[in-house]
Parts: sequence; structure tokens; C-alpha cells
Amino acid sequence: MAKAVRSPGKKKRVASPRAATSPRAATSPGAASSPRAASSPAAAEPARRVWAFGDGRADGDGRMKEILGGKGAGLAEMSKLGMPVPPGFTIATTVCGQYWDGGGKLPADLWPEVERHLARVEKALGRSFGKGPKPLLVSVRSGAASSMPGMMDTVLNVGLNDATRAALAAETRNPRMAWDSHRRLIHMFARVVMELDVREFDRALDLMKQRRRTTADTDLTAADLEELVGTFREIFHARAGRPFPDDPREQLRLAVEAVFRSWNGDRARKYREIHRITGLLGTAVNVQAMVFGNMGDTSATGVCFTRDPSTGENVFYGEFLVNAQGEDVVAGIRTPLPIARMKKVMPKPYADLVRVKDLLERHFGDVQDMEFTVQDGKLWMLQTRTGKRTAEAAVRIASEMVDEKRISKETALLRVDPAMIDRLLHPTFDRKARRDVMAKGLPASPGAASGRVVFTAEDAEAWRKRGEKVILVRDETSPEDIGGMHAAEGILTARGGMTSHAAVVARGMGKCCVVGCSAVAMEHGAKEMLVAGRKVAEGDWVSIDGSTGEVMWGQVATAQAKPSRHFERLLEWADEVRRLRVRANAETPLDSRVARGFGAEGIGLCRTEHMFFDERRIVAVREMILAEDKAGRERALAKLLPYQREDFVEILASMDGLPVTVRLLDPPLHEFVPNTEKAQQECAEALGVDAAKVRRRVQQLHEMNPMMGHRGCRLGISYPEIYEMQVRAIAQAVAALRKKRKDPRPEIMIPLVGHVNELVPLADMTRRVMDAELAAAGVRAEYKVGTMIEVPRAALTAGRIAECAEFFSFGTNDLTQMTFGFSRDDVNAFLPDYLSQKVLADDPFQTLDQEGVGQLVRMAVASGRAARPGLKVGICGEHGGDPRSVEFCHGAGLDYVSCSPYRVPVARLAAAQAVLKSR
Repeated sequence: MAKAVRSPGKKKRVASPRAATSPRAATSPGAASSPRAASSPAAAEPARRVWAFGDGRADGDGRMKEILGGKGAGLAEMSKLGMPVPPGFTIATTVCGQYWDGGGKLPADLWPEVERHLARVEKALGRSFGKGPKPLLVSVRSGAASSMPGMMDTVLNVGLNDATRAALAAETRNPRMAWDSHRRLIHMFARVVMELDVREFDRALDLMKQRRRTTADTDLTAADLEELVGTFREIFHARAGRPFPDDPREQLRLAVEAVFRSWNGDRARKYREIHRITGLLGTAVNVQAMVFGNMGDTSATGVCFTRDPSTGENVFYGEFLVNAQGEDVVAGIRTPLPIARMKKVMPKPYADLVRVKDLLERHFGDVQDMEFTVQDGKLWMLQTRTGKRTAEAAVRIASEMVDEKRISKETALLRVDPAMIDRLLHPTFDRKARRDVMAKGLPASPGAASGRVVFTAEDAEAWRKRGEKVILVRDETSPEDIGGMHAAEGILTARGGMTSHAAVVARGMGKCCVVGCSAVAMEHGAKEMLVAGRKVAEGDWVSIDGSTGEVMWGQVATAQAKPSRHFERLLEWADEVRRLRVRANAETPLDSRVARGFGAEGIGLCRTEHMFFDERRIVAVREMILAEDKAGRERALAKLLPYQREDFVEILASMDGLPVTVRLLDPPLHEFVPNTEKAQQECAEALGVDAAKVRRRVQQLHEMNPMMGHRGCRLGISYPEIYEMQVRAIAQAVAALRKKRKDPRPEIMIPLVGHVNELVPLADMTRRVMDAELAAAGVRAEYKVGTMIEVPRAALTAGRIAECAEFFSFGTNDLTQMTFGFSRDDVNAFLPDYLSQKVLADDPFQTLDQEGVGQLVRMAVASGRAARPGLKVGICGEHGGDPRSVEFCHGAGLDYVSCSPYRVPVARLAAAQAVLKSR
């Protein structure tokens, strides 16, 4: 059944999409622009809304993405370069905002401008829109400033009705092509403009092919397609409640409105949310004369890249289909041929295409993603844009383009999104692991993924929310699947090629993807598939390898990824540029070694509480908690001291010569005691005490709001012997390493300070114990004593605190909680609403809130350094690995950021980009 239809004349009111310019647009791979730096023509004509291109001329150029959108800017630039571009015009992105501001209506004075430009196209081609004998047909396509593949709508063959179809058939002497174009128009118009469920149209097409005993659209005759057009008209009338519009100008107006409407469609908004695309004016609309790839064996359509977007290899990459229209390639309806085959099938158009792709890459200085059509042996270019690519490809392309002297090292650093670096460090399938291969498809996007099979995007999102890893399996994906594709670990499709929707979107997301796996057979609506005769049901585990195309039963073991020489080289360039140091959050020797291997320049946060949960230590910890006096606590802590000393020896040794910031005990004591009756009984038996005593102590430790309770320095004030034991263990570890001629550099951090009077006694104790232990051992060593700024009052009184502290480390997790008044444990009850309703632009626990929390950071840095010149300042919250937060830290004058070991390369690159952006 069709979904409820909203009449094109009654649009749902949606807030205007216009917003402030995104600070990220200039650096994302999809937003690279022409290297020419002259002022844009848009500045001279601010009110202009329609811009011509094609026929060897253009009103705009490639720098005008904000006004013309990416597609319109590319068409204009290709036109100015003298490339074969069918003439047309672009309705500016500003009109999209006017459309929504006007309640879903086009500006009243827009259409005369459209008619004037339509007349120019008619004159250039000697054709007439809406009548014969040489009818003009047009395509209507979207195009925002930032590339959003497949997320907005396109309508082809606009202008066809019975009269123009007959004229087209007579002119071309190809009635089959005319009927084929007509059935495509009705199908696309139903889906895009009328927003109908088109499965009934698809079933009619499939039924026709079954009757003709074929699986290919191209085997249908003109008579078959004529019958199909009649069937489509009937379905359209029944589902839309009106006949298909035969007035070409009505078709054009409704198609333009539909493209603007698609800007705020669910899939476009979801894509912008996933990719953090903000600040765009809206989508432009490109109206362009149709050229036909479905005129027979001398015609074709295709999508290609100037380099391999999966691996980055400098080879011509792409696919094409003979006797087809453009949507056939990206939709995966037919499996295309590799572009190299075109050299044999269509040598002249192929040679022209190679010349075009070489010129475009040189001109733009970056990999280009192009669409083309061949009509009766003549090449026409329909699009060029900066090609989306995998993380592996982005790094390799940037590195090799420097070698080719196409770009500078600085440009190469800005070309790679730091968030992409993280993907290169993810595990791959272990080559030694057993693989039970069930099928093989096309390796569309590299990576390794295991998960439970689901068959719809909705199920993928639902299963992900409950913590399941899933593989989304589809015949072919469509733009409506964007949410499920984002939720899935990997994507598998039965149909489609290397430039299909699934392939292009997966590469942009960094998702593992296998497409065109013809061994996969699915029944519509059934939650199972057959693969080589074996059934795979929803929830079964499968693994897919996006580098080989293999699809395997079950879960396959993984191995740690090995970064390429291009990856190492890029980070070396980053290290030459960046000012911020990068440390890691680590509390085990293994984590420390991994972090140092990734280039960490020390440890910015060593959480000592994690060391207490070892089964050898937890008994002594609980004995200390249950002790009734200081003497009892000290006896229990004496049992812990050797373990703590051993921990610090290993961690300081792994970071020899580099600073290690050790945070003294931070969590409340209740986290170390058992909560269940059974566990409390076992604890009592281990300690030789009555279970009732354990239960009483657990009840005493209970707090209504533990985050703001008896923790951090408050524990140190109440039980200074705990901190004294930890400091003694650090000092003894330092002494042991100094005697081995090592260079330990501890920085002892007292957490949760809100008042200088909390810090002073604890800092004094720390220095007293450190000095005494080092003197007793007969060694000298440098150390620092500082504090974690995570309470707003500490930030406001940082000048006083800096009189005692030798360094600050911003604990932005707690600082964010206390500044917002949000509990990080409970925030998900309402944060999704805040994000969807734009109350907040970002999750403040992932990206630092620069306006509020950031203001506190800046204040604390300024007042702290005023009191203590040269004060070392860093950040150790989760934000230390977020690229935008790293950029803020650079601007705020911090000395270092600290993040998880696997995010260290991300922070290194982000720190370099922060320098380059500030120049």
C-alpha cells in the first residue's frame, strides 16, 4: 500500500534551514573548492537567484558552492573550462530558504526568471520545452554546498507527455527509448514529487520482465514499455488521487518544489546530523537539458573517480552501463561494468573521458567524483565534485599528491578529517583465523565487520539501541536507509556496483561494505535470506570483509591494524606543525606502551582507582573501608602499598623520560564495596567479620548524589592516610627507577578541588612525603604537584589555586556535568530531544561546550598564569580526542591534550590543523 500522500500544494511547515556558516566546511574532504582565490561573482550580484551554465559559458564558477551548491558550482566551472556540459541553469540555495520561509511555496516572482533561462536553453539547442518537433526534456537535480550523495531528490525526463514522447520517438527514430524515458518519469515523479510508495510500480515492472522471461530492463521492447506506461498511469492515478500531470511546466514546477522539499526530508536531515553538516543555506536546484544514455548500444551512463576512493591508488576508477540512465548506476538496479571495459566498448568517448578526468583533477587539485552520459557516441559531463573516500584512501591520496607536487604538506594535513584517522586503527580480520566463506561480492568499502543480520534500516537502528552489533543486508540500499546504515557495523547488498548508493555512502561513513553479492537471495518482507542454498535468519551472526568482498558465517577473529607508511608520514608532518603536546589516558603498562607507540608524549591521566579492583587488592581495600579507626585503615593500606608501588614502577618505566600525571583516588568508597547480599556475605567471610557489619557500612556509604558527594580531595581531607599511601608508593617507585638510571617524571594530581583550602593541606602532605621518601632512598628526582580543575568554583578562583598548584588539568567530563547541571549517567533520558530539537548543537560530553565550559577554561588559564607564570595546563577529559575540542584547546593556550591511546593520532592531526587554520 502507498503511504499517506501529502499534496504538493500543502507542505508541512518546517523551520528555515538557514544558519550560521559552519566552521568545518572549509576542511572537510567534501567541501574542497577551486584553488582560484579571486572574489566570486556572487558578491557583485547578491540578489540574483538563477544562474546559467553550459554551452561554453556560465554566470557563476566553482567557488560559489554556498550559492550554487556543489553540483551547480561544478557544472559552472566545467562550462568555463570548455567541457561538454548540457546547458541549463541553477536556482540558488537562497531560494530554498525563501521556499521554507514562505510556508513551502516558491517566491511569486521566481518563475519569470526560470522561464527566461529555460528560453535560453531552448535557443541554444534549437528545441522547445513542451512541444515538438524537437522537444526539450530536462532533469531536475538537487545540490547543496556540502556533498550529500543520494540524500535529496532528482527527477529525470521532465517535459514528457504523449505529444512530446511521440515527437521524441520520431526525431530519434527510437520509440523504445522514448517509451523507456516516459515510464522512468512517471516512476520518479510518483516517488519524489508525490511521495508515493513505489513498490507497486516496481512489482508491475518485475511482472512484465517475468512475462518476457528476462531479468534485464533492456530486454523489454517498445511495445512492452508502452504497456508499462499505461499501467504506471493507472497506478499513479489510483495512489495519488489525480492523473499524472501532462503539462510540462506543471511537471517542472512540482519537481523544483520537490527538490527544495527534500532538503528537510528525514534522510537529508539524518545525513547532516550524522556528518555534522551545519550552516548551509539549503539546496540549490539544477535544471539541465537531458542527454540520453538509453538510446541503445552507442549510449551509456556512468560514475567515475579520478582515483580509487577505497584504497587511494592512482588509477581511473568507476563503472558504467550501456543503454541506461544515470539512476540505474547509483541505485544498483543493474550491476555495472568496470570503467576500464569502456575503452573497448566505446573507445572515443572513453579517451575523451580520460582527458576530462585528468584536467579536472589538475584544476581542482583533488580527487573528483564525476557523472557522465554518452549519447550516440558523444560524451557529456553531468557532474564533478570532490570525491568522498575512505580513511585509508584519504591518507594515501594526500601523501602521494605531495610527492606529485600537486599540493603542499600543509594542504595535505588539512585534507584528512582527523575523525577518519581513528578508523585506520580499528582491528582487521586475522589472516590466520578460520574463514567459513559463504559468498563473495564486490569489496566496496574496506574494513572488517561482524554482527547479527537484520534486513531493514529500522531494525538496524532498533537493535543498535539495545546494544547489538548488526550487519544490514538489503537487495540494494536507498537514501531512506541512511539511519540504519549509520547504525550498522557493516552493509551487505545483493545488487549494485562499486559506485552504487551503498558503496558511496558507506565509504563516506567509513563503514565496511560488500555490494553486488549475487549469491544472496531474499524474499520481499521475509526476515531471512538464502545464500548458496543455506538459510540465514535475522539475528544470525555473519562477518563481511570490505577489502576482499568475502561474506562469512559467524564471527571471525580480528587482529590489530597496521598503519601504512602514508599514515606514519602524515603524522610526522603533523608533528612538525603542531604546538599542542598530546598525551594519553592510561593506567596499565599495556595501555602505556600502546599510547607511546601511537606517539603519545606522556600520560595525562592515570586513574589509580582502576588498580584497586584487582582480586589481590580488593580485599585489602575493603578491609580499609571497614576499619573503625585510623590505625586499622593504615594496617590495610600497608598491604596495598607494595601493589601500588609495583603499578607505578611499570607505568613510569613505560613512559621513561615523559611526564605521567597520576590522579590520586577519586571515586567514592561505596564503589569498592559489594551491593548484593551474597557478595556481602562473601566479603565478610574473606575479612573474618560479621556480615551485618558489612551491610551497615554499605548503608553508611550510600549517597543520594555520589557525583557531588564524598569523593576526590574530600576523601583525602577525611582520610589523609589513603592519599599518603599512594604518594609514598609513587615516591618509592621513582626512587627504584632512579637507581636503575631511569628518568621517571611524575605529576601528582589532587582531584575535585573547589577551594584552595582543600588543596593546601593535601599538597603540603604530598610534597612532605615525596621529599622524605626520596631523601631516605638517597636519590633526587623532579616531580610536580597540581590539581584537576573540574568544579566551576575552581575555575573561577584559579588564581588562588595556582599559588599552590604547579599545574592544572581540566577534567572536562565533570566540569561539563557541574556547569550544565547534567548527570552524565542520566542525560540520555533527554539529550536526544535536545539534539533533535536543536536546543544543543552537539552532545556536550563529546564536543566541548565552548560558550559555557570553554569560558570557564579560558578564565582559569588566564587567572592561573597571572598568579603563576609558566603554569602548565592540559585537558584530560574525553574531549581530549575530539578534533573540534582540540582546536579549542589550541586557541585557549593549553599546553597539551590527553585522550585514550587509540585517539592519540587523531589528536596529533587535529592539533596540527588547529595551527594551520589559525594562520
